[in-house]
Amino acid sequence: MKEQYVRDLGEGSKVDSLFALRSRDLRSARTGEAYLSLELGDRSGRIPAVMFRPGTVEESLPVGSVVRLKGTVTTFRNVRRVTVDALAPAPSYEPADFLAAGRRDREEMLAELRALVRSVGDRRLRAVVRAVFGAPGFIDAFAACPAAVGRHHAYVGGLLEHTIAVATACLSLASAYPQADPDLLLAAALLHDVGKTEELTSDASIDLTPAGRLVGHVVLGERIVAKAVGSLAQPLSDDIAAQLSHAVLAHHGEREWGAPVRPCTIEALLLHHADQTDAQAAAFLDAVSGAAVLQQGWSDRSNGFGRALLVPTMPDTSAPQGHAAPALLQEACRDCA
Repeated sequence: MKEQYVRDLGEGSKVDSLFALRSRDLRSARTGEAYLSLELGDRSGRIPAVMFRPGTVEESLPVGSVVRLKGTVTTFRNVRRVTVDALAPAPSYEPADFLAAGRRDREEMLAELRALVRSVGDRRLRAVVRAVFGAPGFIDAFAACPAAVGRHHAYVGGLLEHTIAVATACLSLASAYPQADPDLLLAAALLHDVGKTEELTSDASIDLTPAGRLVGHVVLGERIVAKAVGSLAQPLSDDIAAQLSHAVLAHHGEREWGAPVRPCTIEALLLHHADQTDAQAAAFLDAVSGAAVLQQGWSDRSNGFGRALLVPTMPDTSAPQGHAAPALLQEACRDCA
């Protein structure tokens, strides 16, 4: 049983516990002395760490492995980190201690997914979606899969949660833009990330499979969709099949973001922005989660956005609605620059 979690580590805490090694980088100080820059994690979060004068064993520990660590929580440039005294491979561990799970109920989300599938009005597009999710073992793999290695929805059930959010957003976008084919857009939204079931693997940490590294989920997903299209007793028209494949291939938007092609249809464009919006919003909420737990108004700058972020609060519906700027927004705006 794991003794300490990242969420328990306050400044000055003595650390003696197991952690997943999320990253490891051998660097040189100004003096020329080698040190390890690390990131540690468990199901409660992540924390940076540093180890001075590491040995060959510490330098060769594989990323993704579980290690036993001894050290002290310190602060460097206003960022909490662990200064490591000893680091070694863990002989045994419970995977559930290290891989976070989403807060939403799995069965509730699966019910939402099924309702969204039923909402695809075109019976042939609906048959494609059902062929993918109905493949033996696929729905269990999909429901357990994270949506990413890090940044957004990087936890058990994250892919299911992300897909529901993107598909729901696309339903709204379809009503706002009647030029878009709502069934094509919804089917593409439900299928856009199915390749992540072949791209990602998770035990104590989330990592890429060989196929994930060599091919990537965008192309892997299009292959899954194309196979489902080819299995239909009453096939899609070549035009609709091509547009569905295009939306899946283009959902990252730009080639430098991993899209083999850029969006050339209204459905592909809307899907890209729905996907990007949900990923960015989830990353934002993750970045402010630590400050929210501590009831702070702003996060620090040590996040993927590179700036302090205002912690959202639920509006008080019982209070009169005025137009004065919230006090928190009157803090130095240099924090947002």
